Amino acid sequence: MKIAVTSTSGKLGASIVRHLIDEIGKEQVIGIARTPEKATYLGVEIIKGDYNNKQDFDVALKGVDAVLLVSGMDEPQKRIIQHRNVIEAAKNNGVKKIVYTSIIGAEENNAFSPIVQTNRQTEKDIRNSGLKWVIGRNGIYIEPDLEYLDTYIKEGEIRNCASDGKCTYTSREELGYAYAKMLLEDKHNGNTYNLVGEGISQTELAESINKVYTTNLVYNSVSVKDYAIERKSDLGEFMGTIIAGIYEGIKNGANDVPSDFEKAAGRSHKSALEMVKTFKSMNTLF
Repeated sequence: MKIAVTSTSGKLGASIVRHLIDEIGKEQVIGIARTPEKATYLGVEIIKGDYNNKQDFDVALKGVDAVLLVSGMDEPQKRIIQHRNVIEAAKNNGVKKIVYTSIIGAEENNAFSPIVQTNRQTEKDIRNSGLKWVIGRNGIYIEPDLEYLDTYIKEGEIRNCASDGKCTYTSREELGYAYAKMLLEDKHNGNTYNLVGEGISQTELAESINKVYTTNLVYNSVSVKDYAIERKSDLGEFMGTIIAGIYEGIKNGANDVPSDFEKAAGRSHKSALEMVKTFKSMNTLF
């Protein structure tokens, strides 16, 4: 069985490849990347695949039994067409199964909603493709908070507009494990899963980080408006708007959803504390 994973130059795609290798070995896994040289370290065959170029995928998906489509990172309206390029190439090449990394979140009422809407459209496209399918709706990754830790330590705080809202954090490692199972096990076909962990507040996130890294972080909430201004100043209009929208969604409960992780992965999701410990063991920067 040959399985292809798109966006393997990214961290989620790479995690899925590593977990698939653990399950079925390197020979059965193909990585697809817009810049192949960025993914060769994974030790599997890497083929060029740009979401904007359907011809790339007509080549990359030849002889493939199942494909894992990692949601693109482009502007919302471009994503729908990009994802369709992969879906159409999968159909044309006789791929039997497609698994998609979607996201949880509110379809309206915050600045992240346009991203959620385009993911829902791709979900519809996949359900209507005629292929066997599984859809995972990813929770918010915990890793970006941990990768940002030096800044949090400098400032002595975690600051955003989530207020007391609960966020069901996951990690790329947890997702990689679940998606490998979803690709390989037929019992998941036709299911849409919320791939999330337990719901925790930002204060609880700070407490977990403090326990593992012996830091003294506190959580401070700011208004949605002030946080959006701050993020746009740091990250630019597009990414700043998205990040502020994510935390606004957390504040409003959009990310506190029931978890289907155990159904998908066959084991319970790691706690926030366990995810922080795993991250630290894999990234001994601090």
